[in-house]
Amino acid sequence: MRVRATLLLFASVTAIASAAPAVADEGPVETNIIGGSLVTSAPWSAAVYRSGSFTCSGTIIAPEWVLTAKHCVGSSLTVRVGNVHRAQGTLATVSQYHNSPSADQSLLRLSTPVQTSAYSTLGDTNPAIGATNQIYGWGYTSRNGPVSPQLKVADVRMSSICRDYYGGQALCTSRITGNAWSGDSGGPQMSGGVQVGVASTADGSSTQQYSSVPATRAWIRQTAGV
Repeated sequence: MRVRATLLLFASVTAIASAAPAVADEGPVETNIIGGSLVTSAPWSAAVYRSGSFTCSGTIIAPEWVLTAKHCVGSSLTVRVGNVHRAQGTLATVSQYHNSPSADQSLLRLSTPVQTSAYSTLGDTNPAIGATNQIYGWGYTSRNGPVSPQLKVADVRMSSICRDYYGGQALCTSRITGNAWSGDSGGPQMSGGVQVGVASTADGSSTQQYSSVPATRAWIRQTAGV
């Protein structure tokens, strides 16, 4: 039986069971990212909150800019950046956001610059088919939650080029040590330490689709200057 891809947004368990992106609500994923392991250092990490509640994962790419998924954004957005413990990062208010016209990606502009020891480096080329990449997020640690208080990472294998939730170019990957689920939306996929994807959808058991960063590099440069 084919499992429909679900948005990785942190929503309710009911919403996750239907076809939707990966957003979180402090509920169910196996050890977050389902499977995988805990991360001890990720200065580029960003947790996205909507009206004070954790919603999605993301990355800080410049002092004033956070990259996440388009399906994560809305009113009253804040972020915590630079700490693997989701509730302990530096708090910043989002003054505006810019959605990609063609992909499941959004750039959040912070009201004040945030300094961290390293920003996420963005890739210009999609990884090769068969490559082993890493996905990061604070999403559900099992099918029914809860979300992880500490950032997690898992290895995945690049299987093909596909489409994200909004029809943009995406990286289709399969599980090696873990997989994405609710709350991992907007989180990065890294290849050789360079960000190549933004979490869009997943089936919660074996495959996930990450919106391609190389495919939107011109838009990111034009919007955020990086």
